[in-house]
Amino acid sequence: MYDQNNGLYVAHGPNGPISIKGKMANRHGLIAGATGTGKTVTLQVIAETFSQAGVPCFMADMKGDLSGISQAGKMSGFIEKRCAEFGIADPQFHGNPTRFYDVFGKQGHPMRTTISNMGPQLLSRLLELNETQAGVMDIVFRVADDKGLLLIDMKDLRSMLAYVNEHSAEYQQTYGNISAASVGAIQRALLSLENQGANQFFAEPAFDIADLFAVEDGRGVMSVLAADELMMNPKLYSTFLLWLLSEIYSTLPEVGDLELPKLVFFFDEAHTLFNGTSPALVSKIEQVIRLIRSKGVGVYFITQNPSDIPDSVLGQLGNRVQHALRAYTPKDQKAVKAAAETFRTNPSFNTEDAIMNLETGEALVSFLDAKGAPEVVERARILFPLSQIGAITAGQRLDINAASPVGGKYDNVIDRESAFEVLLADQQKAAEEQEKQRMEVEEQKEKAAEKKAAEKAESKKSKAKKSIGAAVIGAAVSAAVTSVTRSAGTAAANAITGKKSKSSSGKSIANKAITNATSSALRTLTRSILGNLIK
Repeated sequence: MYDQNNGLYVAHGPNGPISIKGKMANRHGLIAGATGTGKTVTLQVIAETFSQAGVPCFMADMKGDLSGISQAGKMSGFIEKRCAEFGIADPQFHGNPTRFYDVFGKQGHPMRTTISNMGPQLLSRLLELNETQAGVMDIVFRVADDKGLLLIDMKDLRSMLAYVNEHSAEYQQTYGNISAASVGAIQRALLSLENQGANQFFAEPAFDIADLFAVEDGRGVMSVLAADELMMNPKLYSTFLLWLLSEIYSTLPEVGDLELPKLVFFFDEAHTLFNGTSPALVSKIEQVIRLIRSKGVGVYFITQNPSDIPDSVLGQLGNRVQHALRAYTPKDQKAVKAAAETFRTNPSFNTEDAIMNLETGEALVSFLDAKGAPEVVERARILFPLSQIGAITAGQRLDINAASPVGGKYDNVIDRESAFEVLLADQQKAAEEQEKQRMEVEEQKEKAAEKKAAEKAESKKSKAKKSIGAAVIGAAVSAAVTSVTRSAGTAAANAITGKKSKSSSGKSIANKAITNATSSALRTLTRSILGNLIK
């Protein structure tokens, strides 16, 4: 709890209240201990103490227990006992202003980001890419930047991968080899990520970091991320929180050590952040943790054992609460010894023994003093929260979400023009151009074929005319010859037999022959013309 006398009062030791120094709260912290030793309640106590002081907090809720921070607590036998021990009379139970978020949009407002905001390094970690595949991912982002294409959602990234693969020969000289096998591996990894719900995570509107710094009625707003489903994919969970930290770091200005931090960020299940993480990314995490305090942000890691966190990061965590650890194996014993050695020794007890014998709700506590040096470790009891311990009902959550001022800001997805639409339009335009060229070629072929057919028909027609003329002349001549011959034969026969033709009077044999030949030629000509027309 926060008050003017004790400040950020979170624990009570043999010598009285133990408080986090406001100016040192941005020097980060650690809450460690075995399962069931009280880490979640400690987180809740520290978070609501910051809220009472006007400091907003962000935290991930693994089991739904932290949702109770939104409701007022109530007196119980346990709390009555603690009040007597701590000398607290008439505690004022109250809830804290709370906003619920959920990457999948089920238990709170959707919390999204874009592919571009995530960046190639974090995305490669999320997809568990090897060095070669991560290099291809870097190239894809670089090409998208060069072409001015926005990478917002998964379909944008898929389109860019396909584009880079199709044009690999163009970019190989500039960026290096782009193998189809690497692109295929990335596409398969994206498919796996999509099956885990990443389509809901990578979209717009992207989460506005400024909403984490909200204060209502003088109290810092608790931004609670529902992470029970998200934790089913530890890589997505840890990468998302790392992105969030990076965004906070890149957005905020330098402010140094303030009287109170601007934001406190609680990172539960912190070991997931470092499992399978490359040395380069661990170095980046260390850099962010080291530098983000100058932005007025404190980061508190929650994990079972301090050894879960690399020494380079652990050394940055000045405010520590260590709950009980169990030492069932030689490895566990080493971990306990290592945890004890991180504290400044208190001559009144053995730190290593104390860690193994702490009760639930009891912890070894060491915060930074006003000069930034660790205080002597004390064995203390954590205060009880003034808000509800345990989860709220589904109806209460719905009511809080409905009354939230950011509901209309994030609840509806926006799908604006980005890489997918631009590349698709380019493909359609190229296809239309190809179709146009094909049609032009086909048209030219058709015109050429028509011209050739016309020339052939004309040639055939000319030949037919010549054939008809020759046939007509031949038929006429043949008919004339035949008619003349027939007439001449008839005349000769009459002469021999001495007969006279009935038509000999007034007409000569020659005239008759000519007449007959002409008639025969006309009949033959007519039949020939009709025959050719029919053909």
